[in-house]
Amino acid sequence: MDDFLRQLYQDRSSDKHTLGIIAMEQRSKMDANTDYFDCVLLVIVSEDMPSWEMKHYAYNGYKVAMHLVNKEQIHDWLINSSNRRIVDWLMNGKIVFDRNEFTKNFRQLMIEFPHEERKIRTGVEFSKLIRRFTDGKVLYHEGHFLDSYNQIVHALHHLARLAIIERGFYPEVTVWQQVKQIEPEIYKLYSELVTGNEPIEKKLELLLIANEFGLMNKTKLGSAHLLDLLRTKKEPWTIEEIKQKLGMHDYSLDISILLEYLVQKGYVDVVKVETRGKKIFHRQYEVTDSPLP
Repeated sequence: MDDFLRQLYQDRSSDKHTLGIIAMEQRSKMDANTDYFDCVLLVIVSEDMPSWEMKHYAYNGYKVAMHLVNKEQIHDWLINSSNRRIVDWLMNGKIVFDRNEFTKNFRQLMIEFPHEERKIRTGVEFSKLIRRFTDGKVLYHEGHFLDSYNQIVHALHHLARLAIIERGFYPEVTVWQQVKQIEPEIYKLYSELVTGNEPIEKKLELLLIANEFGLMNKTKLGSAHLLDLLRTKKEPWTIEEIKQKLGMHDYSLDISILLEYLVQKGYVDVVKVETRGKKIFHRQYEVTDSPLP
């Protein structure tokens, strides 16, 4: 298959827009990390190329998928944890072409996981955690236990990924294998939810309490990026200003519920600004001087 792969990526390696090429071979026939293809070729290209293109090839019984992805799209996937296979490909794939050691340096940066990027990832996961937990809590009280169960499972996934990021690692596909070593208490919660013998209502009742506690423990960590952003100017922020400054779709989707949570917990103050309408105000936001303990 090596000759076949070489034929596929040789033309790409001579293109000036190609920064690096990684080959990720299927580990076993049950390995879905390559979408059941024998190999994935990840071609990293510069920002002035389309964000993501896919091509499928067949040769002598082999199946190969080629993903042409620009740097910005890869960064978006990593920040939003929206394509966790990319972590495996970037970290464990074989570098078959590397222009000016771009891929080698990118991989080293992932290993180091810079503090500022870690803060952003933490904010994204924390906002998703609040969304899932809040929805699960509402569904539980409305008696929709199976739907609540689904939301709480997702909330635990976000809590687990927060724990992994806090320790300076990228969450991979095998999140629970990672978190079992890093924070066994969260792993135990997840295990009890999916394997426990108690009725679903009882499991959810206990897990909602545990999730609430986990949420409180991660509030300072999870809100640090947003609070630091709000401190960058003296005037209060409108929600649109915050959304534009974040510049990330997944983060912005849950920013309203994150802000409201921080208002309730005393980390953020609401500033009312008059509109033309009688007794109608714009809500703007600033960091409170003295957050609740």
